[in-house]
Amino acid sequence: MSKTATLRPGYSFSRIIKGGWQLAGDHGPVDRARSVADMERFLDAGITTFDCADIYVGVEEMIGEFIDRVRGNRGSQAADEIKVHTKLVPDFDRLETVGPADIEAIVDRSLRRLRLDQLPLVQFYWWDLSIGRPHEVLDCLKDIQRRGKIRLLGTTNWDEAAMEPFISAGFDLASTQVQYSLLDNRPAGDFARWCGANAMQILAYGSLAGGFLTEKWLGTPDPGHTFSNRSLVKYRLIIDEFGGWDLFQVLMKVLKSIAGKHGVTLSAVASRWVLDQPGVGAVIIGARTADRLSETTAIFDLALDDEDRKAIGDVLGQRFGPEGPVYGLERDKTGRHGRIMKYNLGTAS
Repeated sequence: MSKTATLRPGYSFSRIIKGGWQLAGDHGPVDRARSVADMERFLDAGITTFDCADIYVGVEEMIGEFIDRVRGNRGSQAADEIKVHTKLVPDFDRLETVGPADIEAIVDRSLRRLRLDQLPLVQFYWWDLSIGRPHEVLDCLKDIQRRGKIRLLGTTNWDEAAMEPFISAGFDLASTQVQYSLLDNRPAGDFARWCGANAMQILAYGSLAGGFLTEKWLGTPDPGHTFSNRSLVKYRLIIDEFGGWDLFQVLMKVLKSIAGKHGVTLSAVASRWVLDQPGVGAVIIGARTADRLSETTAIFDLALDDEDRKAIGDVLGQRFGPEGPVYGLERDKTGRHGRIMKYNLGTAS
């Protein structure tokens, strides 16, 4: 399998993307110096693309330090090979008033933090399209793109209904970042086909369900729903939607069997399955360190066969959900998925 894909002519990126959410707090202490050094190890392993957001506290700054180090030690050409996919997410409480000046200020802040002259990809999200002026704001981003501060535009956590008006208005949206895993198939089918018809690639996060789809959780009793790690809280709810802990363990045993057959980890099988789905350009792996880097890069070379896919499909055929549009459950602020979200991180960052 090729390690890279093309998002638009002249723009290639690695099909495994190093995620940044786990470095933003709520996931335990972060050793900044080590995190920056580890980014070079990912780069040397062929993982040239890094995902972050303006609301991931401290992460853009860490990636900027990493880019500056590469620029100083290896030269500008080496630094230019690094692709940063950031997000722009205005606070929910500011949606009524946020305007073009606020958006340009956020873009300029990301440029400063990342120590770049141009943001390779900005992935836009607006919590509630019925509030404020989202079309005007995205048009502002399009103007900023024309002026060279942004190379490509994408979205995150929007379904087809949210994106269609912008596509119809002539916006070139190159990608959409959504949750996609063996436990969450909401992007499959109609969503993936719609993205393909509109030349948008899916950048899949959550392919390891916050770490649940790893050997650590194989054969363990149900831990309940209390975790100090917010990512585990989020994905434990997805396991409930999938069919509960018992069905999750059935899936884990199948994945472990396939992993043993190919000499890889259970997590490599889980991520490879997502990467093989129609419309998926890359999987975002939220590794906090490079300790398991070789297990991550094994995804590149793993080839699942028909027997593997059938065994996985037999389990997926028993799942209950989650159902509905991508991010639909999470968008309901009163529901149990929406209640754990943090809606106003931009001010804090």
